[in-house]
This record gives sequence, structure tokens and C-alpha cells, in this order.
Amino acid sequence: MCTVCGLHPKRAKLARRDCHNHNVTVTLAHKGDTGVRLQNVTVHIPLGVIVSDSLPTGRTPSIRDVARLAGVSHQTVSRVLNSHPSIRESTRLRVQQVIDELQYRPSSAARALVKGQSRTIGVLSALSAEYGPASSIAAIQDAAREAGYFVNTANLSRGEPSSIQAAVDHLMYQSVEGIVVIAPQVRVIEAIEKLAIAVPYVTLQSTSGEGKHVLSVDQIAGARVATRHLIDLGHRNIYHLAGPQDWIEAEARMRGFLEEMGANDVPTTAPILGDWTADFGYYAGRELLRVRDFTAIFSSNDQMALGLMHAIRDAGLDIPRDVSIVGFDDIPEAAHFWPPLTTVRQDFAELGRRCVALLLANITGSLNEASSSPLIPELVVRSSTAAPAW
Repeated sequence: MCTVCGLHPKRAKLARRDCHNHNVTVTLAHKGDTGVRLQNVTVHIPLGVIVSDSLPTGRTPSIRDVARLAGVSHQTVSRVLNSHPSIRESTRLRVQQVIDELQYRPSSAARALVKGQSRTIGVLSALSAEYGPASSIAAIQDAAREAGYFVNTANLSRGEPSSIQAAVDHLMYQSVEGIVVIAPQVRVIEAIEKLAIAVPYVTLQSTSGEGKHVLSVDQIAGARVATRHLIDLGHRNIYHLAGPQDWIEAEARMRGFLEEMGANDVPTTAPILGDWTADFGYYAGRELLRVRDFTAIFSSNDQMALGLMHAIRDAGLDIPRDVSIVGFDDIPEAAHFWPPLTTVRQDFAELGRRCVALLLANITGSLNEASSSPLIPELVVRSSTAAPAW
């Protein structure tokens, strides 16, 4: 019987999940003059014998076939293929033996073996439907294409560590040379920092960070320039409609607003916490108009600003004569709001170029050639702001 799986030799090949070494103990019967003598002998059956008939003829082996025969998960096989440091040597040898016997090769991995590189980078993004992450992905794809690289994207449906690990494993299975992590939420960054990612990676954060892995946009500076614009126009009664505080950029923009108000000795009221949507902007505008103790509002994004403008017009008020509005992001439609929206622009094209350049510098080891300094957003003044009428 097999000393590992405990099965008879004829059934050993069926124990693929549990039987790894396949040392089979058989009993030999020796007939002599004095009778029958029994002898137990341990025989090692090569894994090739076990797996040789494990697949239907003509079918290409898959990663799940490798995992089943090696007795591991398909995520472990992926980590072995990508030389992940967390894999034990005994596990690596066992999985590699199955890979060799099955002659298993992922198509992208095969290309990488032939060329020495896959010319592919991965993008890991949470909430890619939001304007900021979606624009970042598009900019990275354009910049990667210019650099001669393909982009594979993995979206996070949840922010749990297991979901993030699965997404990273998916990208590693594609033989990416590096990964860009678009991490607008605190929990995503915290989970990423705990992972042992086997390839170079860059984290696209919304606040400045330290180290070669971080590229950031100075959201605080952008919020301060928007707030300063309203103060310079003469406004002293200014509200801030903030984004959800589990988003790093929302928290940073709120901090920039409060810092600039404090630096100019302008009294502040508690920011209103929103959810990025125009619907919430409309709701917040209706509630604020019940009090009507403000002359200007700084919205943490353009979508909420759109809802605010709708509510203000519904109340019969004029923008900017009665209320000035400043947004953030400069979405393509901002110039066509009525009136056209004063907002803060993030240069996503430049962000994509820098992000790809920094990642490739990490891959090639030429960090001195790439800039990781924070990008400074730019105020775009249009027709939604003016001096207060009262």
C-alpha cells in the first residue's frame, strides 16, 4: 500500500489529492522448503507513472489539473509558477514535478519563457466605475501602450484581504512583470502592504507617501487652492460637501479645506459627508437651503456639485450671484454644466505616464530615471464662482 495515501498500488493513481510521494509497500511471498515466508518491501513509484494516464487523450492540462495531482490549491500552483517567496521548498518541488510531467504551460507564461519577459503589466483597482479610478486606468493603459506593454486588469469587488489576494494571484497567473495598485480606500492600502507580492508594484495613492512604491496626487493642495479661490473672492460663509471618509482622497480634500480656512482665520462649520453622487448633492443642497447661511460651497467632486447646482436653481437662486460653487476632478461634462463649473483638474494623462514610468523603473532597477514626486492639481476657473452679493 502507499505509505502516504494508504491505498493499494492499483488505486494509488486515484489518490491524486493526498498521495504525493507514492512510496508503495508491497508484500512478497517466498516459497521455500520450510514453507511460505512473507516479506514487506517498499517501492517508490515515479510520479510520471501516476499521472501518465490522468488526463483524457488530447486534452491540454489546466492549472486545476496540476493542483489536483499535486494536492494543493490552484492559487498555490500560481505562486509556484511565479516564484512566490511564501512557498515551501517541498511544496514547490512537488508542484514543479507535476508541471513537468504534465508539460503544463500557461500560454502567457510560455511567451514569457521564450522572450524572457511578458511585456505585460497588471492593474489592480477597486471601484473602477468611479471617475477617478476609471480615468486612472485609462491613462495607465494609454501610457503602457506607448511603452510597448499590454495591460491586464483585475477589479476588486470587495476590499477584504482574501479578495485582494485572489486578484493579485489572477494577475500573477497572467505572468505580469509588475502591478499598479489603484487604491483609493484605506483598507485596500492596508491589505496590499501586508501581501508579499512577487513582482515590482506601484501603489497609486491619493495622498503623498514614502518609498519607491508610491505615486500620489496632492489632494490636500488641490482642496486648498479651491478653498483659497473662494476666500480670495471675499467669501467667509463657506460649506464643504465631503466625500465618503473611507476614501483617502475624500479625507485629504476635507483636510485641505479645513487647513486653508484655518490659515485665513475663516470660521468653519462641520463638513457634510456625502457619497460622491449627484443625488446626494441635490439632497444636501435642499437641506442647506433651509438654513441659507452660506455664500459658497466647495464640493469634493463634480458629480455632487452638479446635484448642488440643481437644488440651488430649483430654489430660484442664481449661480454665482447668490451661491458660488467649486467642484473637484474636472470631469468632461464640467465645462458644460450651467453655469460652467469652476473645479480642480487632475492631469490623468500625466498621472498615467508617471505611473507606468515608475513601475518600469522598478522592474528594470533604474529608479533614478522616474519621478515619484506628487502631482499638483490645477484650479480651472469658469463661471460658477464670483464675489458674494451679501
